[in-house]
Amino acid sequence: MHTYDARLADLVFDYMRERLQLDPVPLDHPGERTKLENALSGLLTAHGHDPAQVLSIYAEQLAPAVISCDSPRFLSFIPAAPTKAALLFDMVVSCASLQGISWLEAAGAIAAENQVLRLIADLAGMPSSAGGCFVTGGSAGNLSALVVARDTARRKRGLGPYDRVRFAVSDQAHSSVTNTLRIIGVEALVVPTTDHRFTGADLRAALARDTDGAPVIGVVATAGTTNAGIVDDLAGLAAAASDFDLWFHVDGAYGGAGLFAPSVRAKYDGIEHADSFVVDPHKWLFAPFDCAAVLYRQPQLAKSVHTQDASYLDVIHTDAPEEWNPTDYAYHLTRRARGLPLWFSLAVHGTNAYRDAVEAALSTARETADLIRRHPDLELIREPELSAVLFRRKGWGPEEYYAWSRRLLAGQVAFVTPTSWEGETVARFAFLHPGTTTAMVEEILDTV
Repeated sequence: MHTYDARLADLVFDYMRERLQLDPVPLDHPGERTKLENALSGLLTAHGHDPAQVLSIYAEQLAPAVISCDSPRFLSFIPAAPTKAALLFDMVVSCASLQGISWLEAAGAIAAENQVLRLIADLAGMPSSAGGCFVTGGSAGNLSALVVARDTARRKRGLGPYDRVRFAVSDQAHSSVTNTLRIIGVEALVVPTTDHRFTGADLRAALARDTDGAPVIGVVATAGTTNAGIVDDLAGLAAAASDFDLWFHVDGAYGGAGLFAPSVRAKYDGIEHADSFVVDPHKWLFAPFDCAAVLYRQPQLAKSVHTQDASYLDVIHTDAPEEWNPTDYAYHLTRRARGLPLWFSLAVHGTNAYRDAVEAALSTARETADLIRRHPDLELIREPELSAVLFRRKGWGPEEYYAWSRRLLAGQVAFVTPTSWEGETVARFAFLHPGTTTAMVEEILDTV
């Protein structure tokens, strides 16, 4: 099993070359359980199978049953659009069995990852001391950061490990934030927002009327809500957090990439005051799955919370200032060097190319809003702030939206799923891929 097999390598490399050359990437279809079970039946046996047969089953039966989120016609949820350079280097990371646990084992990989983290921290205006690591996604980043916020606040306030504490979160916070609070045993002070945007005034008013005795120790802001792309009042929330001695966390899993775009950079004013910040490069920074960055203003606080002690780990825990162990800055221990594909792509293409690609999605969203305004049967729900566009088709109910979505996918026109807005089923585009054109959008809108 561990001997190089030239034929096997050629089979896989040929398939990868074909996949990388697809232009455009096809959407493909949802899978049928019975069909997939039949295709997989009898494959895991005592003696194995010819690799060409197994790869053929994957290419012909399994791969077409995965909707391609890197297609320029994938406009649901939050798509992905990894660069070819990032995809290729992800193969290097895998075939070299690169991990990124500690400086002792992976100094070269960690140094490169930290170069990218420094770039992101600089774009956010965080201090030179800021640092962190790459984790699997926004959920993992939020969990890791809010554990640090919880434990730091308890130490500062002289609280016990089971004393009640709370975080102020908006009624628009991502589901991963709610889930994180449940996991770490922290309650939420849910703050009603003004037009779906969490402001400093909202937070101050909620704290003023709060009569619960449990202390509020932090606040979570969102830099680009997943549903509508709304950036909270980061400056106002940062000021309120400072006045009330709260940990200020910014969830920018989707929208944080907008820091690269001059046309929207002002929306992020105040992010420089964040105690922790999360952004997912596998979303809008064109990295492959799974890649998210979590940054701390004072990473030593995270290290004091997340460092795992065990006799066999003593060798990696030194006081050398140049050494950096990513395992000290999140809940994980084992981790792959998932930041390296992003590093390689950034180094190959340059930050200007990333700026232009982010701006392309913003432009497509604005052009789409104009198309919707001019369409006699459509209504724009709100002006897009980033690259998400919400709209309704006059006279439609949930059944019509879902039927329309199924027709679009069946015809390989687009993958567009409905969403909910203030209790109403509506349509939503999420633009990230710079290859999504206005002509594609017009083709989709013509079907309503």
